Amino acid sequence: MARFELVMPKMGESITEATILKWLKQGGEQVSKDEAVLEIATDKVDSEVPTPVGGRLVEILHAEGAVVKVGAVLAILEDAAESHVPTSTPSNPTEQASVSPQGTNPLSVPAEAQVTPHVPYVPAPGMPSPAQPLSSGQSGRFYSPLVLNIARQENLPMAELDAIPGTGDQGRLTKKDLLNYLQSRRQTGIAASAPLASVAPAIQPSSEAALAALPQEISVQRAGVELDARGGSVEIIEMDRMRKMIAENMVASKRISAHVTSFVEADVTNLHYWREEHKAEFEKRFNEKLTFTPMFVEAVVKAIQDYPMINVSVDGTRILKHKEIHIGMAAALPSGNLIVPVIHHADQLNLVGLTKRVNDLAHRARTGKLRPEEIQGGTFTLSNVGTFGNVMGTPIIAQPQVAILAVGAVRKRPAVIETPQGDFIGIRHMMFLSHSYDHRVVDGALGGMFVKRVAEYLEKWDPSRGI
Repeated sequence: MARFELVMPKMGESITEATILKWLKQGGEQVSKDEAVLEIATDKVDSEVPTPVGGRLVEILHAEGAVVKVGAVLAILEDAAESHVPTSTPSNPTEQASVSPQGTNPLSVPAEAQVTPHVPYVPAPGMPSPAQPLSSGQSGRFYSPLVLNIARQENLPMAELDAIPGTGDQGRLTKKDLLNYLQSRRQTGIAASAPLASVAPAIQPSSEAALAALPQEISVQRAGVELDARGGSVEIIEMDRMRKMIAENMVASKRISAHVTSFVEADVTNLHYWREEHKAEFEKRFNEKLTFTPMFVEAVVKAIQDYPMINVSVDGTRILKHKEIHIGMAAALPSGNLIVPVIHHADQLNLVGLTKRVNDLAHRARTGKLRPEEIQGGTFTLSNVGTFGNVMGTPIIAQPQVAILAVGAVRKRPAVIETPQGDFIGIRHMMFLSHSYDHRVVDGALGGMFVKRVAEYLEKWDPSRGI
């Protein structure tokens, strides 16, 4: 009898685990190929997990609310063509139990539920209920990691969070519900009364006398503020899971790669005025706003084609040279965290295609609607720090890539202009490009020539180019 293991999918380079939000199918039910079996959530995206094979769901290994590592087995299915109904239970009752990794109690289908398909799943005695929430407020209401992270960033008290109407399944509060509420809340000028409680309980002295009686060499926490012996106070902000993962990945990248950064300055006057001249017509024809980012991506793709050894990754002592060009573009989330959606096969897109792809990924990144496959597989990353008014930056490489380019703000300033009749000073639109690369495999000559080539493509932008 063919049995298939449904595993937790890889959701991106920086994601190592996900939380089970809801089982859409229960033990004993028939599942069609590519049908969604469960909903999962990370701090970056919520997603459904489909099954690549059809069959009967015979075993569920993790409860709703469980945090499961990428690659871990979620459930067992029997092939639809070969599955059969057992006529008796195994002689050894322990054969029906499955040990779940990391000490999580398994949710095995009881023997009586395995007699016939389409029997609703009922957990065995003593096992956690699949409806057990991951996290709940004072009302016992379920909240996903995404919702909780946004609430903490906005300092929403739990009582206020519990009062927000939800449009999700069984009244669950979705990210869209929360963002709409926050927008309305800002417009009305309502401020939060107290921050969302952190994971660790705070010490709550019942009076000022009780506070004074505490030892002076320790600090205490009250209402999200730490009071120290010097009489000062600091706000306590617990890192959310996404921030913790970003921190771990950034430190790991600095430890793994020998970072070197090269800088060049580019005169992008022709590019600037071409965009100013065509952006209105571009939006009218294609219903897309023309930003600088797709123009930068186009120049990066051309430079990678000239210097393909930038488009590599490292696997131990092996250098993996990628034939496809997948450009990651760093995007800021409303929570302040960072996500890097990927423009797959960027070398196969023209400027219109790049613009549509950039705008679509940026919009869905802000609204939390990116699919798992859209934040993985990048071979080179572009970070537009100029969006925040920064003139340059020293970006950190996204492992296992070997390079990342930061483009700064385009600013007008005096510059020397060389002509056959002589040099003169004029007002030009200038920008800095910062290229960080892994010196283990990218030497200074290659790293420097690459970023210089990107600048050259931007400087040589054809002002007579059509759209």
